[in-house]
Amino acid sequence: MPAGTPYALGRFRGSAGDDFCGVVIGPDVVPLAALHPAATGIESLLMAWPSNEKLLGAAVDDFMASQPDVASQPDVAGRAGQSGAAGQHRADAVRSAGELTPLAPFRPGQIFQSGANYKTHVVQLMVAAAAEKGDDDPERTLRESTALMTERAEHGTPYVFVGLPSAVCGPRDDVILPAIGARHDWELELGVVIGTEAYQVSRDEALGHVAGYTIVNDITTRDRVFRPDMPGLGTDWLAGKNSPTFLPLGPWLVPAPFVPEPMDLRITLKLNGETMQDETTADMIFGIAELIAHVSSITPLRPGDLLLTGSPAGNGAHYGRYLREGDVMESTITGLGVQRNRCVRP
Repeated sequence: MPAGTPYALGRFRGSAGDDFCGVVIGPDVVPLAALHPAATGIESLLMAWPSNEKLLGAAVDDFMASQPDVASQPDVAGRAGQSGAAGQHRADAVRSAGELTPLAPFRPGQIFQSGANYKTHVVQLMVAAAAEKGDDDPERTLRESTALMTERAEHGTPYVFVGLPSAVCGPRDDVILPAIGARHDWELELGVVIGTEAYQVSRDEALGHVAGYTIVNDITTRDRVFRPDMPGLGTDWLAGKNSPTFLPLGPWLVPAPFVPEPMDLRITLKLNGETMQDETTADMIFGIAELIAHVSSITPLRPGDLLLTGSPAGNGAHYGRYLREGDVMESTITGLGVQRNRCVRP
């Protein structure tokens, strides 16, 4: 276990419509301003993360020492979102997480998205694409796709493109399915939040630049990814991924010390209660450190940037079933909270 009290960071809206940044400690939320008065928001924390992490960690420990009823239940992942139980000893500023609406925890700077980064997922997409073209030997396609992923893991490089912060929405917001395109698909991913600038860093150095982790659902309109009028130009990620609300983010930003095994987290997405994605981050082709090293070899990663690490198997393209009005996605990653997004039409 890491030293210090486990906590997470988030943004919240109260029943009166008041928005504020908070620190999630067990089942409760302490306003960030009460623990770190100089911080104007989570974005400002990230701009000087190493020093702010120390200050905030010390403030959380001091707060817990003064709140014995809270201190006995510090499990962020297991209890956040439940009814508060701090009792009469808790500070007046403390609010129950269960009484608040979580918003996107921060506004990312640059967004880097890793595509085709889970072995089983890429194989499923290749088999599905071959089937649409009338593949008469799916078993051969499966073998060839699997061999290709093995070769890529050993000798290839990550495939990373950029996204837009304007696509971000909150972990409880409705996802708006645009009329442009019809095959809107879920892609639950582990998000890596950068805490210090990383430029041309090695794999061994890479994780030292991570502030924390969060949940991201990188929704894709499959029938807008490729341009039929210009097939030679490849993918059109602007049209395929960047519609408003197509990037549900949060509920929390969990600092890296409280996610000791980021390459062994379970990623689960349920659609209307049915499990569609259920895989661990161990199935990544290129791990978090490799992704950071790759991106930083091209351009600097800055504090507050968001790196998406790819989506595991079980997307709608695999099932031949895409998002429809009224669908509800419930998304979880070990220790990072829960998203619940309903799909609506404009």
